[in-house]
Amino acid sequence: MADIFEKVVNNMGHIGAHQKMAHGYFTFPKLEGEISNKMVFRGREKLVWSLNNYLGLANHPEVRKADAEAAGQYGMGLPMGARMMSGNSNPHEQLESELADFVQKEDCFLLNFGYQGVVSIIDALVDRHDVIVYDVESHACIVDGVRLHAGHRFQFKHNDLESCEKQLQRATRLVEKSGGAILLITEGVFGMSGNQGDLKGIIELKKKYNFRMFVDDAHGFGTLGKTGSGTAEEQDCIEGMDLHFSTFAKSMASIGAFVAGPKEVITFLRYNMRSQIYAKSLPMPLVVGALKRLELIRTQPELKEKLWTIVNALQSGLRKAGFDLGTTKTCVTPVLLNGTIPEATHLTLDLRENYDIFCSIVTYPVVPKGILMLRLIPTATHTLEDVDRTIKAFIEIKEKLDSGVYSKSELPTMQPAI
Repeated sequence: MADIFEKVVNNMGHIGAHQKMAHGYFTFPKLEGEISNKMVFRGREKLVWSLNNYLGLANHPEVRKADAEAAGQYGMGLPMGARMMSGNSNPHEQLESELADFVQKEDCFLLNFGYQGVVSIIDALVDRHDVIVYDVESHACIVDGVRLHAGHRFQFKHNDLESCEKQLQRATRLVEKSGGAILLITEGVFGMSGNQGDLKGIIELKKKYNFRMFVDDAHGFGTLGKTGSGTAEEQDCIEGMDLHFSTFAKSMASIGAFVAGPKEVITFLRYNMRSQIYAKSLPMPLVVGALKRLELIRTQPELKEKLWTIVNALQSGLRKAGFDLGTTKTCVTPVLLNGTIPEATHLTLDLRENYDIFCSIVTYPVVPKGILMLRLIPTATHTLEDVDRTIKAFIEIKEKLDSGVYSKSELPTMQPAI
């Protein structure tokens, strides 16, 4: 008989297998200091392109003041208990009402976490008679929620309406026999590629097929649309998107999430989402802080304008320099290069130690073998000088990559570990 601890220790997983070499540098790095365009990594200041602080709200003075005052007034304990039993409050309901108005839905339910929220929404909505149809490049929270589904689930090729329709046809045949229903799940913005989900195209398929649409718009909320409400506003299809989900971890620079939609459906979720029924209510400072963040998103459009000034400068500058950014139409800026995983290691070290630039690097299996992705997240805290510096550095590291510098066993000027 195997020992469960021995089994997991002997198989640490795809990423965990490299933890002895990677921990503290490539994985679980520590960025210190004020959350901004420049932070300290291992004792030295770096230009950081890895934080989803899109609108710069993490250290906005009005946000910091609201957070501090709420923490002083309420502490982190209030309200005590789950929302359904003893943890409800007027600010919680106010935040739900304001979010519903902002994304133009009838009602809204406040959630403690984004990842957990998506998994729990899926669990609450579908039973074994139902069928889920979802984009193959969906975020892990969607994939894990789908895996827990006891019924059928069909993937469609990324943003491929023809493939989506084929899966809807399969799903329709099944539910006609089972008496179930169809839930289609996709994203407003895909966090790796930066692609917008084809929400408008999928909604058009409602004319031929009977399904409901659940959209995770974590990266779209605050960054897209005339008012910043998200991808559906950007594509002018708010009405056709049945459930609008977003986390506070991106543009809101905090913790929490929400789901908005028809009043009766939100009421159902409020009374049936196990992750919320059996969890302590979101602490008051986070709720009050979210109200202030939402106020700033609504009343200070210059934050989004500054963000897009940086996005446009960065993306146009990289493309002009010959870099492949894929098909991004959002703030997410993937820079695609040809290379191996060992080359990715050396390239990342060079960027961090010799150029003082910190960004995320993505390799197989997230991207195909032979491809490296440098993933940049522009924010309203970045400057045009940051953009110029980064483009110049990327031109140099690409020349090194193409000439084989990173295929050598080691690089000569790495900073020693601290």
